Parts: sequence; C-alpha cells; structure tokens
Amino acid sequence: MTELLGDGSARESEDDNEPREFLKYTFYKVRPEWRLLAADTKKQQKAEFSALVHDLEDEVSLRCYALQGIRADTDFMIWAIDPKLETFREMARRIASTELGHQVDTAYAYLAASKRSQYLGGHAHPGQEGLVTKPEPLGSRYLFVYPFVKKREWYSVPFEERQRIMRDHFRIGHRYPTVKIHTAYSFGLDDQEFVLSFEADDPLEFLDLVMELRSSEASRYTERETPIFTCILSTPEQMLDALGI
Repeated sequence: MTELLGDGSARESEDDNEPREFLKYTFYKVRPEWRLLAADTKKQQKAEFSALVHDLEDEVSLRCYALQGIRADTDFMIWAIDPKLETFREMARRIASTELGHQVDTAYAYLAASKRSQYLGGHAHPGQEGLVTKPEPLGSRYLFVYPFVKKREWYSVPFEERQRIMRDHFRIGHRYPTVKIHTAYSFGLDDQEFVLSFEADDPLEFLDLVMELRSSEASRYTERETPIFTCILSTPEQMLDALGI
C-alpha cells in the first residue's frame, strides 16, 4: 500500500506560496485504573472532557474518532488541523488539565503539513486532493490513518519516471471515488515522511483499494506503512461513551 500523491521533494510549483496547514493525529489510551472509578465520577469526567472538545471545535478544525473495540492499544483519536504548531501545544495543555486528561496516555501522535503534490501536473482534476494546500475533511463515517515511509532509492529515480509511476497510482485511486485521501508531509517534522489518511463510508471499499494498490509499480518503493488505524467518526460524547460506564 502506498500513497496516491506526493513524495515530499523540494521541486517548486506555482502554488508554493499558497497558505499551508499542519495536521495532527493524536491517539489516546485510557489507563486501566480509570475503569475502576465510580460510575458517577467517570460520567462527570467525560462531560468535562466533552465540553472542552466542543470549545476547541470553535477554535480549531477538529474531528473526533472512536477506536474502542477496533484496536487494543488505543481508545480514541482527535484529528486537528491548524496553520500554527502552537495550537497543538495549547490543545495538549488544556486536555491534560482535565480530570480525564489525568487518566489518559498518548498512545501515538503524528504531525504533518499540507503541500501541493508535484505529480499532479496537467493530470489534476478540480477538487482533487493534492491540488490545494488546505485540507478539507469530508466527515465520512470512517477514517483510516497510517504513517508512511518510502525507500530511499525512490528519491534517486528521475522525476519524469516517478511521475509516470504515480500516474498509474492515480488511475487506481480514481476507480474508488468514494474514498477520499489526505496526504500530509512530515519531512523534518516527525519520524515518518508522510501521514496518510483516507475517508470512506464503506471500509470494504478501502480494503479493495489497498489490495489493488499492492500490485502497482509504486508499491515496490514502500519502506514502511504501519501501524494502520481504523477510526469511527464520533461526536465527543459518542467517542467517550464508547469507553463504557
């Protein structure tokens, strides 16, 4: 499985001066001892946390997702988008200041930034991801997230050849129009090179897309693409209610 857009190199385009934004995917795990608290205490803590998230929604582009019952190592995720890195620091401080914030650990966290794909060229379609630098989540039922690293030899392949390889990748993606990709770049910002996320209302559509991408030429240049997270879009209340009483 490889990304559909971009490779992170420094080739310039006419859109290099467009405003760009940072994307932060933060996965949380509730500590086991929290589940032993009285039901009323947990209810109050979840209400406080939900109220904070609603306040943050007025300030930051933000989506909540539940992973309870999907993965064993994380319970919920908050996806935030903002033009300032300091926004994520302030969010973390406010979350950590709640009572529930005292009872959760950050299981995973990925930071990346938006950037226009250099491979689109004349192949771009209006509204296609990678054509603009401002991420716009659709709000689909499911979000699939993973960090991504390419093999180093990819970057020594001539640009024209990489573009040809990626065009084949694009063609596969276009056969799954209900799956929306968000490609974000992490070079120098985090351990991975990209963070990829896919929105879809049907998980099986994404599964079929990933299977087909395995046979693409671009997949030969994949170094790492795990862990992979299947996330269910939720309100703050739904996200926390999934933790149980």
